[in-house]
Amino acid sequence: MSDYCQQKIAIGEELSPNQLKGLELVSLLSRGRDVVFAIDLTESVNLDEEARVRLKQIITDSLNKGDTVYIVPFSSQVNPTNPEINPLTDKDADTKGAATPIAFLNPEKDIERIIEKIPLKANLNEKNTDIQLAEHFIYENLAQINQNRLCKNQPIKKQSVVWLTDAPLNTSAGITSEKWIETPPNSPYRDSSTPESQNRQNWINHLKTAENTRQLKGENYDLTVIDLPATVQEFCTPAPGGKETCFVNSYLFNQLWLPVTILSIIIISLLGGGIFGWRYIKSINKPLKLVIEINDNDEKEIKYLYNQKSISIGEEIECLGGEIRGYLKREGNKLFIEPTKILPIRYKERELRQKQLIEGNIIRLNCPYNERDFEIKITVSKNP
Repeated sequence: MSDYCQQKIAIGEELSPNQLKGLELVSLLSRGRDVVFAIDLTESVNLDEEARVRLKQIITDSLNKGDTVYIVPFSSQVNPTNPEINPLTDKDADTKGAATPIAFLNPEKDIERIIEKIPLKANLNEKNTDIQLAEHFIYENLAQINQNRLCKNQPIKKQSVVWLTDAPLNTSAGITSEKWIETPPNSPYRDSSTPESQNRQNWINHLKTAENTRQLKGENYDLTVIDLPATVQEFCTPAPGGKETCFVNSYLFNQLWLPVTILSIIIISLLGGGIFGWRYIKSINKPLKLVIEINDNDEKEIKYLYNQKSISIGEEIECLGGEIRGYLKREGNKLFIEPTKILPIRYKERELRQKQLIEGNIIRLNCPYNERDFEIKITVSKNP
């Protein structure tokens, strides 16, 4: 892949629906977008006060922390005051003559930085807007930025272009004077058969820019926002063994395996917790069955104990002395004996003086009276 990444980008093979969804997911997991403000510098574009208010509104309300902002002025050429500098170069690129984009991290400071960099006044020296040149430049270079991210195994981003121009956008190849009179006479985009014109049209079609366009018309300008999908270019090459090597699938695996694994663990944990919770609620709603035996007699008494209820020892469970010695209480799936301390109650050969957690399914109690033992055996089981 390294050799390919050093080449100028070209339109690749058609991506499958699953690959497109995967790339969309990668962009959602990444932070921020690429946002381009494409500004027509020619005299015919007069940004009145309303245009400036709307532009500031877009910057203030639509930019999010993590966005990367590029300013691309154009007329008969792109960045006419500094044509040797590419205003749309990846901020991490080592390209000579690259402009520095604005990382939108601190809204209070960065909003003013962006507004200061946007040329809001027309340049009287600039004439003849070559709009198709500007479109070709911006869409191709934005695609290059995301392709560079693929090559570096970095998350790709969604991209948007905010156009401020009176020139028509998304026109067919070979723009005529009837369609747009300002196109320079020597522009290759006047001829639909030139490589530049065809390549620009291919990018327009490939990125489907016309499908994601919102436009606001002003008196001397149009403010148009075009959202581009988070995508990259796929190239597959045959390999030995009837296989082929491709870019996108391996890229998606590298980007998504960790978040997908984490998400799977969370889902499994939630499902496991949900099943456990459901079983727990179901179990505590069922009564416990108590089989009571007195002094090892053959006669057995059966009682049922519900959650947050209790059974008195000395009344509901009979014993000598005629007093309530304590309560067998249920809290969830746990059983406790809480003594009243009126008469002794012994558990595991020890007199209870405070609330005692019961362990096991067989409870043996002794309620002595007048030096006589009175043994109670309680067998606990869940009622089916």
